[in-house]
Amino acid sequence: MKKLIIPTLLIGLGIACRFIPHMPNFAPIGAIALFGALYLPRKYALILPISVMFLSDIFIGFYSWQVMTSVYVGFILMGVIGLLVKKNKKFSTILGGTLLGSVLFFLLTNFSVWAFGTMYIHNFAGLMQSYYMALPFFRNSLAGNLFYVGILVGGFETIKYYLKNKIQLDTQIEQV
Repeated sequence: MKKLIIPTLLIGLGIACRFIPHMPNFAPIGAIALFGALYLPRKYALILPISVMFLSDIFIGFYSWQVMTSVYVGFILMGVIGLLVKKNKKFSTILGGTLLGSVLFFLLTNFSVWAFGTMYIHNFAGLMQSYYMALPFFRNSLAGNLFYVGILVGGFETIKYYLKNKIQLDTQIEQV
């Protein structure tokens, strides 16, 4: 039961943040995928973001399955990046993983909007226009990923540090 507390809290956070008013794409889903991969068993890197998206999409609504698939795959990629970063977890690799995941998500999802949608001409100029028009969403997505990764990872590391030092202090006091 204790093993499910953090994943359940993360799913709850992700769903809640999709329902409360926020800037477009400023959401914690990518950060939850990265965090889950960094600190939880491997399976959560893939299950957490998909669970958040699917459960909230039930209420928000489904849309083009091709674009939805690219969104879900984009979040799975964030989890895969987190699994790679986990092997050498430090500030620079977490930051790099967050940036890489954000860029890959942007490229993948906007390619899908271009390829399967009707908003843009299906040629190279249309693809470039799709990416250009999505830059404000990328800015928000990147800001959201950096913010939520900072909160989740920074908060978790702070708690770990505090608990480790408290245990050491308690041990020293007992020895006196």
